[in-house]
Amino acid sequence: MCLGTWPISGGMGEVSDKEAVAVLHAALETGASFLDSAESHGYSERLIGRALRGKRHEAFISTKVSFDYSEKHIRDVVEASLKSLKTDYIDLFQLHVPKPEWPIDQVMSCLNALLDEGKLKHIGVSNFGVCDTREAMRHARIQSSQPMYNLLRRGAERWLLPFCETNGIGVIVHSPLAKGLLTGKYGPGASFEKGDERSELRLFAPDNLVTAARVTSRLHEFAADYGRNVSELAIAWTLANSAVTSTIVGAKSTSQVMSNAGAVSWKLSSSDLASIDAAIGGEWLRIRRQRWRPENK
Repeated sequence: MCLGTWPISGGMGEVSDKEAVAVLHAALETGASFLDSAESHGYSERLIGRALRGKRHEAFISTKVSFDYSEKHIRDVVEASLKSLKTDYIDLFQLHVPKPEWPIDQVMSCLNALLDEGKLKHIGVSNFGVCDTREAMRHARIQSSQPMYNLLRRGAERWLLPFCETNGIGVIVHSPLAKGLLTGKYGPGASFEKGDERSELRLFAPDNLVTAARVTSRLHEFAADYGRNVSELAIAWTLANSAVTSTIVGAKSTSQVMSNAGAVSWKLSSSDLASIDAAIGGEWLRIRRQRWRPENK
């Protein structure tokens, strides 16, 4: 399991620096030494650097360039990341989303140069489809792909996951808990404070909250039979796919880290997966993904 640092950067509500560092330390203690960040994740790299002081060797750090893929910007981002992380190399550096306005051959040429300089160890892509990934592979060794994948958003399993498995690309899925929707904590009528991205995500629109409540209620019954909770089930479900190498799970508190860590030991069988699909039925198809802004925003 990989710890995603978007929540501790304030993207899902305010988290103090002290709590954020405690979350990072808790992740290391549970064995989740894979830490994922990005240029767009605010000050999370600084928090990682602070938490890993004297412990850099204990972690595998992944980060991304998010906004501008020009050579100058990529190099600026890498240097800023190295400074914030207090390290001289980044284990995995990814392109956050496809950006066709920058020719992929030039982008990969820059990343390959940074590999040769020892500042990066591996190159990956995030939120890329099959066509974009195949094009990137023409110019560099792509070690990983980071798609959204969870019980409510399964688009990746049709084309991308099989493609990555066939081509030896490690898959690091993000949002296994659908940004908290699969925890069972947010029923119909749930609302979020200003500054929490979920206040504007279509995923948390009223109709999706109703659908998710039905799904998590059924999953709760299944998980309870094993002495587990819905979050553990959702995380374990992503890891049950043979194409998935790791799953990125965010946390805002040490208790969440400890609870989520239990999912790694839960190996779902083929019969378990069939039962889960039967319990959900076609409900996941009802989840709409477009961005949504409440009327009072």
